[in-house]
Amino acid sequence: MVASGPRIFVSHLAGVPVFDPNGDQVGRVRDLVAMLRVGRRPPRLLGLVVEMLNRRRIFLPMTRVTGIESGQVITTGVLNVRRFEQRPTERLVIGELLDRRVELVDSGEEATVLDVSVQRLPARRDWEIDRVFVRRGRGGALRRRGETLTVEWSAVTGFSLEEEAQGAESLVATFERMRPADLANALHHLSPKRRAEVADALDDDRLADVLEELPEDDQVEILGKLQEERAADVLEAMDPDDAADLLSELPEADKERLLALMRPDDAADVRRLLSYEERTAGGLMTTEPIVLRADATVADALARVRRQDLSPALAAQVYVCRPPDETPTGKYLGTVHFQRLLRDPPFTLVGSMVDSDLPPLPPNTPLRAVTSYLAAYNMVAAPVVDESGSLLGAVTVDDVLDHLLPEDWRETEFAEPARSDGGTGPARAPGTGGESWHG
Repeated sequence: MVASGPRIFVSHLAGVPVFDPNGDQVGRVRDLVAMLRVGRRPPRLLGLVVEMLNRRRIFLPMTRVTGIESGQVITTGVLNVRRFEQRPTERLVIGELLDRRVELVDSGEEATVLDVSVQRLPARRDWEIDRVFVRRGRGGALRRRGETLTVEWSAVTGFSLEEEAQGAESLVATFERMRPADLANALHHLSPKRRAEVADALDDDRLADVLEELPEDDQVEILGKLQEERAADVLEAMDPDDAADLLSELPEADKERLLALMRPDDAADVRRLLSYEERTAGGLMTTEPIVLRADATVADALARVRRQDLSPALAAQVYVCRPPDETPTGKYLGTVHFQRLLRDPPFTLVGSMVDSDLPPLPPNTPLRAVTSYLAAYNMVAAPVVDESGSLLGAVTVDDVLDHLLPEDWRETEFAEPARSDGGTGPARAPGTGGESWHG
């Protein structure tokens, strides 16, 4: 008798790279697709949801998987790159089964699913979910109580029932190492119910980072399901320009109510941004650039640039102004670029090295002119200064790109390369064919 393959827990598969036989990476595993069966028979594992390098999600049948080992999945190289769409009879293992509350058949106790394992059947190419890792009693994976144990699939019941308040701790744990943009993409593909549950489980800073990367409809949906006090906390953790963009999508009464719950300083920054037209320098800018006084040194500037929470665009230059140091500042004196900071001794005063030749942008500068300014001067950020000479903020190239791309760009894959025949369309993964997909 041929032995079964090794048992693999699905939490270890999240984010694992997928390669074709030539060693070319096709994408990464984002979920597994299973079909529940009647009685206590273990679910059949149908395939993997693979996110390709262009963010398109495709279905990889388990019959195309030749090996799962050493943190990687190997395929036959024959794939179809049509976008994955879940069927009504299917379940997403990571997105829907983890954190479910189930019942242990023998004792009738309630338990929470922390993980499930999959295994290849002996002498066949079929895979199934064979075991369930649970914690006895109520509560998610982060609760330090309740015995944990691994049981056969047939030893639990309740997976087919609709659950109104499913936890999300185990699911969030599988997303822990994802970049905010990738986590936002994963969140976008969940059901509205699971999206709200995951958002509830994320801490404020992590949720703020993810909201900034989501389509506007998802942002509004998630924010609307949070308690108002927490929604205000998350808005405070967002970049002011992103918070302003999100609040501008809400009804006036909701917007004012949330602004009233925010800290006065944070609310003031957002209100100021909301006062400008959306597609102008004032509407695009962030109010939190690096501002230094003229008597600050290069060492001071480099210490500010090194802050981990700064985007590369904001860290590319510092803005030298007279007091006060927070926007709107005193008189704007000029800009010092990061490369210049690296060329001068640490004790040099930034006031002696400012670049004052480039004119700053007025807050009413239209988007097209902002784009031309950044392109003409090879800049990744530009100062925005009012009529009195005070620095109001800085427009970064990523803010400009957000408004130049199509409105639904976050909901689609990255721009795909042109085909060799001169047309456009989905690019095939290495070695893919044109067979029908997903059954």
